[in-house]
Amino acid sequence: MSAPDRIEEFVLALQTGFIDGSIIKLRLGGYHGAEADLKSVEGRKVALKAGERMSLVWSYKTRDITKNLIIDEALSFVRDGLSTSFRSGRLETRDFDLQIERQGDKFRLKRTEVSGREVATGGHDRVKNRPLEAGAKPWMQALGIAGADGKVLAASQDKFRQINKMVEIFAPLIHELSAKTPRIVDMGAGKGYLDFALFDYLQGKGVPAKVIGVEMRPKLVDDGNKLAAQSGFAALQFVPGSILDYDASGADAVIALHACDTATDDAIFKGISSGAELIAVAPCCHKQVRRQMEAGTSDGRLDFLLRHGTFMEKQAEMVTDGLRALLLEASGYRTKVFEFVSDTHTPKNNLIVAQKGKAGSREAALKKVADVKAMFGIERHYLEGLLGLA
Repeated sequence: MSAPDRIEEFVLALQTGFIDGSIIKLRLGGYHGAEADLKSVEGRKVALKAGERMSLVWSYKTRDITKNLIIDEALSFVRDGLSTSFRSGRLETRDFDLQIERQGDKFRLKRTEVSGREVATGGHDRVKNRPLEAGAKPWMQALGIAGADGKVLAASQDKFRQINKMVEIFAPLIHELSAKTPRIVDMGAGKGYLDFALFDYLQGKGVPAKVIGVEMRPKLVDDGNKLAAQSGFAALQFVPGSILDYDASGADAVIALHACDTATDDAIFKGISSGAELIAVAPCCHKQVRRQMEAGTSDGRLDFLLRHGTFMEKQAEMVTDGLRALLLEASGYRTKVFEFVSDTHTPKNNLIVAQKGKAGSREAALKKVADVKAMFGIERHYLEGLLGLA
């Protein structure tokens, strides 16, 4: 991951912790900017009459200055600060610590799971928001995540951790959508792990979202709809059909978790063509571009990498997803790619998040696409064809 991606993952964790109420403390250290005598900045979430804020304290040699910022201002400050003025950052939450450190031009990001912490209230009493938790819920039991006692099964710990992480990431992104009742479409829903988890979480937070799972296999569609009804999730629906055949008009968010090879591109295309504000995909398999890289003529300077099968596979994954990000930027989306869960739990752990607006130059993005294709001997990326660009 690049330095900007690691910074963005840290900022996203801060945003998520602010929204779900799990923040304990934020600290930025190793200051080397222009402000004389500034040592560090520490922050916590507070509830004021004007609303929830991040209370940041600038600690100087002889004084402290406190500012209460809205979350967008705080996120911008942290993002800019880590990029330019601070060498380290630490975020402590109820469930984990996240440490980011600059090493030359690179950043190292380390996450440590914790348990047993309590979050102090930062102002008036309020209902404490909690992340998705296990329990005697019909959908968790039916999908084999929890047993009859409501506890997560030993064999499902990784699955539960993965979907919980996805919910943590999606929650603040969905919170930013302009629609009061966001319409979220999951392409290639499968058994609906993510759909049930996300709907359960949003319903618990009072977000009146509609979640639709698109799935080719009729039995999984029937099973999903029966389980949604059994769970009391009236606004969660599963529909039969392929990704490309589904009419995604009116979708505010299009997501796809581990849609294989070009199915990920189908999901991205449907998100772009529907004008969705949010597109988020966790790719799986990268065969289409890899075949072209193996058959084509790449820049000779890459031979030392591409002649090894294991390196070719990794390069194909990065090139495929890098081109997807560029094509999203060319379509008017600002994008970021990062690991959403440790590769200890799944090797397919990259997430592409695209938000409509504030994108860079379309021409610059398309030129970069052409340059990358020439470098790696690629004739055409499948998504290019869907978008009418090749």
